[in-house]
Amino acid sequence: MSKVIAILGGGESGVGAALLAKKNGFGIFLSDRGEIKEKYKKVLLHSEIEFEEGKHTESKIINAELIIKSPGIPDHAPIIKRAKLLRIPVISEIEFAANFTKAKKICITGSNGKTTTTLLIYHVLKNAGIDVGLAGNVGKSMAWLLSERDYEVLVLEISSFQLDGMFDFKAEMAVLINITPDHLDRYDYDFEKYADSKFRIIQNQTCDDAFIFCDDDEVIKRKLKTKNCKAKRYPFTLSNTEFDEGAYFKTDKNNYEHSKLIININTEKMVLTLQEMALTGKHNTYNSMAATIVSRLFDIRKESIKQSLSDFQGVEHRLEFVASVRGIEFINDSKATNINSTWYALENANKPVIWIAGGQDKGNDYSTLLPLVAQKVKAIICLGIDNDKIMETFSPVCNMIYETRNMDIAVRTAYHLGQKGDSTLLSPACASFDLFDNYEDRGNQFKKAVINL
Repeated sequence: MSKVIAILGGGESGVGAALLAKKNGFGIFLSDRGEIKEKYKKVLLHSEIEFEEGKHTESKIINAELIIKSPGIPDHAPIIKRAKLLRIPVISEIEFAANFTKAKKICITGSNGKTTTTLLIYHVLKNAGIDVGLAGNVGKSMAWLLSERDYEVLVLEISSFQLDGMFDFKAEMAVLINITPDHLDRYDYDFEKYADSKFRIIQNQTCDDAFIFCDDDEVIKRKLKTKNCKAKRYPFTLSNTEFDEGAYFKTDKNNYEHSKLIININTEKMVLTLQEMALTGKHNTYNSMAATIVSRLFDIRKESIKQSLSDFQGVEHRLEFVASVRGIEFINDSKATNINSTWYALENANKPVIWIAGGQDKGNDYSTLLPLVAQKVKAIICLGIDNDKIMETFSPVCNMIYETRNMDIAVRTAYHLGQKGDSTLLSPACASFDLFDNYEDRGNQFKKAVINL
């Protein structure tokens, strides 16, 4: 009799795990306490996978030999606590999927920039003719992708929630962009627990593997001193600190756009200037450095890397230009679901900002944004059910703060407040679940409202 697996969650991750399990002959029962979206329900029905929605039938779940948990389900959920009490292994979909691939895995995590970095690495490798798949927290889930076919290389964006359910999984290349406070509500409001979760990206690595990380991130550097990192290290920095292996920056004081990125891999240097890259801003320079180190470790030709960096299209909902209406530009940064993402967005702004912010708070400390808001923001439009924290924090530095609970009203308010040369920036610094399905829904509603002006 085949091993029976219980899968909790009927979204991209859970359904992907079910498809891969079915392909490999497992017995499956999928359970979602909420409502399963129609598109996923159709896949489950077509594949003849047993499922339920609107409840968890505990007797069926705890009879399984293995439980695969979707990332959105916290460890303190009653069904998870019950399973662990009964010593039933509970793993993430990515941990399960790793058993069914021979691919070299490039795994990217961090609080901000991981989607851009993941897509950029995938873009460079694909253009170089490598048989590469894209999965994880972007595109298809890893299990879903592998239920279709295997690849030589997999580029995987991995969240801390996914890392928490990974035990034997190994990243042949681990990329850690940064660690800033995020999702603290899932980590008992303890930043150290969240940081430790991010560092699970290097677990099980050996001296044959690679760890690529930001040397300017003080949390990463501090934590690295306490971790048993066996992989070869490839740091990247925007300082002029030179590395024998890694990437660093040479500032051109006369013309900043001519400043150089030096990528030094296997004692062979590759030089890039900022104007050769499609992505702009300090945060994107970090992303490009990480992607270039990975690409050079694959021995991709320098000219091919340069071409891919110059023609890369940015990520939807991340500093995405939507339109200019009556001289007011509208920027969709809905993917900025934490403080640090919004910090980068405001730092990148070179026009007076009308800032649309707010949503579901995750234990945010907005104080780090105060200097930038005082310097760059002319008005704040709060878009959330509870806006008190934002209003209290920023009222001393911004005298125009408005409350809304509707995207159309928020965009119209920004339009009426704005004048030629201003920038309306949707960069919420919060999760979206109080008013929207997800950050994509929030960003799409923003774009629709702008187009309807």
